[in-house]
Amino acid sequence: MFAVHFYEKNNLFISQLLNHIPTEGAEIKLKGRKGKVISVTEIEPNKYHVQLELETVKKQSLVNNVDKKKRR
Repeated sequence: MFAVHFYEKNNLFISQLLNHIPTEGAEIKLKGRKGKVISVTEIEPNKYHVQLELETVKKQSLVNNVDKKKRR
């Protein structure tokens, strides 16, 4: 088991215990977000830091319908 710490722009994103270490350039999905592994750094024999590049989340704007307002 390896302790893998995932970082996005020097901010800790998530830490996990994994049996396999992700490889550079691999597509990965964490916490419902897709991303790509940029680099993998070995800190200790069983501790790794992984740099991620996550896709940006596009928020949909709410549509305001004037027709749905109650008319008096």
